[in-house]
Amino acid sequence: MPTIAIASPLEAEHVDRIRAVDPAVEVLYFPELLPRTRYVADHKGAPMQRTPAQQARWRDMLGRADILWDLPGAKDVPFCTGLRWIQTTSTGVGQSVIKLGLRDDVLVTTARGVHARSLAEFVFMALLLHWRGLRHLEVEQRAHRWNRYCGEGVAGRTLVVLGAGDLARGCAQVARAFALHVVAVASNAARRRMDENLFDEIVPVAHLHAALAHADALVVAVPHTPATEGLVDAAAFAALRYGAAVINIARGQVIDEDALIAALQAGRVGFAALDVARTEPLAEDSPLWDMPNVLISPHSASTVLTENAAITDIFVHNLRCWLDGRREAMRNVLDRSLMY
Repeated sequence: MPTIAIASPLEAEHVDRIRAVDPAVEVLYFPELLPRTRYVADHKGAPMQRTPAQQARWRDMLGRADILWDLPGAKDVPFCTGLRWIQTTSTGVGQSVIKLGLRDDVLVTTARGVHARSLAEFVFMALLLHWRGLRHLEVEQRAHRWNRYCGEGVAGRTLVVLGAGDLARGCAQVARAFALHVVAVASNAARRRMDENLFDEIVPVAHLHAALAHADALVVAVPHTPATEGLVDAAAFAALRYGAAVINIARGQVIDEDALIAALQAGRVGFAALDVARTEPLAEDSPLWDMPNVLISPHSASTVLTENAAITDIFVHNLRCWLDGRREAMRNVLDRSLMY
């Protein structure tokens, strides 16, 4: 039977669910060796320094593990000598897997699908804030002013989503409730995909700029790969409908941040909501912090109280498949060639 090591903070109730899959499976869970969590579903935890004795126990645990809950640190990889499978707590882990230099025979499964709903909620929180003028109302309320005004509507606008995966489908599902026209930009527009009827159009990446010309908002929802790095660049912003909103729930490297700043300053982009940045944390002197038409989220839009429960659902399903020898039925297996 395999040995599972919990390599990032996880609530005891979820560890118990993992143990309940098969009592014969050894689950190594040592809270005292894990960093203190700063909030619910904190997978990194506060910085900590293990004592020499704790570090020896930590590395012994890694050496005994066949299966890890979450990616190891770069310095820990050499000690994961028996590792066969990692269940990550994130979706976009392709770049991390490459940087860690994990062996090709180590299976990686992701948290794909877990964050689609919470990220879609963030997208529409931001769009409603912008389109329905929340900041104007807050200014007026603070000034005790009762001045009627004419706002903007939401229905009938065009939402362009860069991507056609789980995050894009989550956004499209909410968008339909607001009567938006949703255009997905996909690497393979012709491929049959789940719930494709959520999109009004699916166009190839070659048509990105043409789609942006009609966009009232662009949502970036693709993984960071060599093909997507810097894909939303100065030329894309020049093609974007003037005054449109830009929401990034993917990775900061997909957007040329300098070009975005220039587009915001020029009014080409009317509003931006950024859950990610090119370098995280966002530099203290970044002009993005103080722009009145920007909303900054510290890479936390996907983090909600139920996150670890949903990831555990995936893991216990996959563990049952692993134990039964049904590897083909495991969910969210990372394709290293595609990096997602």
